Amino acid sequence: MLDFINKIFGLNKEDQLKNYIGEGALLVDVRSPEEFKGGSVAGAINIPLDKLGNQLHKLPRESKIVVFCRSGMRSSQAKRLLEHKGYMQVLNGGTWSKVARVKGK
Repeated sequence: MLDFINKIFGLNKEDQLKNYIGEGALLVDVRSPEEFKGGSVAGAINIPLDKLGNQLHKLPRESKIVVFCRSGMRSSQAKRLLEHKGYMQVLNGGTWSKVARVKGK
């Protein structure tokens, strides 16, 4: 649904990411704890993809959420899982370095 609305209004993925971050979206790094310790986005929380289903209580349903990882694959899976669980404002931010760069702007 969000993708459809963004296509109508002409927002590209980076613009969407800037908007979500600017509006205070919850940043969720879905990489492993070891990867997270090696560097992530300031203010992000770490919920590994394989633990996400059991950690939903940490994510308010009404919040905007940006999920990200190393390549964008796990965050894509995380987005689908969250949407399946009723989260309506989830954006796949792609790589953690991209999210960090956009957040730094």
